[in-house]
Formats: sequence, structure tokens, C-alpha cells
Amino acid sequence: MKTTHQIHYQTSADMHAVPAESIDLLVTSPPYPMIGMWDSIFISQENRIQKALKAHHGWAAFEKMHQLLDRVWDEALRTLKTGGFICINIGDATRTIADQFALYPNHARILTYLIKIGFTPLPVILWRKQTNAPNKFMGSGMLPAGAYVTLEHEYVLIARKGGKRVFSERDQKADRTGSAIFWEERNDWFSDVWMDLKGTVQKLADDTVRNRSGAFPFELPYRLINMFSVKGDTVLDPFMGLGTTMLAAMATARHSIGYELAPDFQSAVAARVDDVIALANNRIEKRLEHHFQFIRERFEQKGPFRHQNRHYGFPVITGQEKDLLLHSLHKVQPGPGNRYEVLYDDAPQPTFCRDWSAFMESASAGKSMAPKSKPENRPGSRKPVQLTLLE
Repeated sequence: MKTTHQIHYQTSADMHAVPAESIDLLVTSPPYPMIGMWDSIFISQENRIQKALKAHHGWAAFEKMHQLLDRVWDEALRTLKTGGFICINIGDATRTIADQFALYPNHARILTYLIKIGFTPLPVILWRKQTNAPNKFMGSGMLPAGAYVTLEHEYVLIARKGGKRVFSERDQKADRTGSAIFWEERNDWFSDVWMDLKGTVQKLADDTVRNRSGAFPFELPYRLINMFSVKGDTVLDPFMGLGTTMLAAMATARHSIGYELAPDFQSAVAARVDDVIALANNRIEKRLEHHFQFIRERFEQKGPFRHQNRHYGFPVITGQEKDLLLHSLHKVQPGPGNRYEVLYDDAPQPTFCRDWSAFMESASAGKSMAPKSKPENRPGSRKPVQLTLLE
């Protein structure tokens, strides 16, 4: 299996290189209007924002910043396939202008515009992005009527273009069943509140890049891509930044396209791509280990399972998990024009291809829970296939 990943260092307000109806999923986190670290990005594209801020017209500046983002959401609607999803990570802003402290609701403004242009809104996800700063409390602290609630969460806005996606062809159905997630993951990931994510610390040599980057944790786009797309799909990130969405697409065997306005991010992105094999394969191993722990505890509590995964042989809760296969990354090849190719192993990870029937018998008899290894050439393993990306 092979995927390709293309980066464009230019504005995403005009993504003419991306054909209409060619994208399966958009996952992004734009610069947040009315957060000071991103003022310069907005002002560089619209000088009336600076005039509004200097005149203490906070709501006028807020609206003009969002009008710049609106152009990108228009392009998202054009490039997404019918049935495709858009997932936008966004936080609200608090700011004091002319001694007037106020909340600027970025999530509400974006969602309102998505509905206006034709997207169907779906339930949002809140994830806790807590701060440990000693001065995080805003206002007069202990005195009533003068303190303000601290913002310690962000939103993932989720919307769909048109009706539900249809998987009618045999290959489409196979890609979908092979992209299944575990039953226990579904219960956690499809909750509207995520409490287990942590904000990402930027370990970058260039302080100017760090100050302009607001990368979200890898786990966030990793989950969203698994939840709302299938293997071989193309994921678009119009505000690529340090490339976290691209790394997550690589880790999940999806193609990706990224747009970034700042070309000086290139070296930081390249450094992160150098580490993606270890990052992705470690995440895959943890998913499989977590499932092993889950089935062991589940068996002890409720007894035998009805279904078995055909690649790994381990028990699963539902028949929809029978074809689930996680592809380890094998090689990343940089190409010309800010392009990468990723090669994958198409066989299941041998550590988890065990004699699970013996495991269940041992567990039932109260013996050791360690499953015995099976021969390497397991029945049902598939030969590598190649996926191509439309130019």
C-alpha cells in the first residue's frame, strides 16, 4: 500500500490545485480570531483589521477576521465530495479592548457560516485543553461579581456536505470494512466530551515559528480521520501549520493535501516527518495492546466472544470488526515539490497474530493468559496493494 502527501505553501483562500468534489475529509485548526498571537496573520491580509483594533472596535475586527476564514470554508464546500465531512478545531477568545473584557465566540461564528453556505451541522466534540498557569484565573479572583470563568476547552465542529456517504462498489465496501475501529474505541471516540487529550508543547528550534504555531495534539486528527474516513481517502488541511493532520493521515493510510501560508515552516515539518514512522507504529501498537487488555478483561467478566478478526485471529465484539487491519508504516520517501510518499506493510503485525483459540481455552481453564504464537504465514493475510492519488 502507498499513500501520497502534497504540501502547498500558499494561501488556502484559493485552492485551485484541488479539483472540485475530490476531498473526502477536511480536518484543520485555523488561526483563532481575536487571539493576539495570530493578529499579524489576519492583519497581513486585511489592514482594516488593524484599524479596527486601534480604534477599539473589537467586534468589527472579529467580523473582518472571520470574513477571511469564510473564503476558506467556501473552498472547503467546493472541494469536498458529497457526503464528505469537515472537522474544525477552534477555541473561543477572551480579550480586553478599551477596558471592556469580552468573550469572542469563534465556534459560533464559524458554525453559523457553515450552515449559511449549505453544510449540515452535526454534534460537536468538546476537548479539555486545560492550563496549569498559576495566574489562569481572570478578574478579581476571590471577590464575587468581578471574576470570569477560565476557558479550558476547545471545540471540534463537525459538519457534512449533503447526505450520508454511499459505499456501493465492492472495493469501496472493502476499504470501509478494513478501516473499522474497535468497539471499545467507538464508545470512547464518539463521545461529545474528550477529557484525555493534552495540548501540544512546541519543541522547535526557531522561536519565531513556535510563536506562530498552535498545533493540536496528534491524537485529535488521528481519531477524527479514523472516525470519518476510510483507507485510501484524501484528507485536506487548509491551515497545515506543523503538519499534524498530515502526520495523522500518514499514520492511518490516507492521502493528504496541506496548505500553509508560512513557507518558513518547511524545515519544522520535514523534521516531524522524519519521526512519523516511529510515532505512527507506536500508536498502532498501543491500539492493539489496548484491545488485548480489553478482550482479556471482557472474557473474564462475560465469557466467550461471538466474533473473531480474520487478520489477527483475536476476538472482537461485533461482526463489523472482522476485517479490521492496521497498516504499519514501512518507509517514507520525500519527493519533489514538497511531496511525500509513504509505503506500508499489508500484513498484520506478527506480535498480535496468535493462537487465540488456545488463549481462550487457557483463560477458560484459569491458566496463563499469554497467547501462544502462530506460524508467520497465517491464512487470510493479503498481498500488498497500491493506491493512487489523482493529480
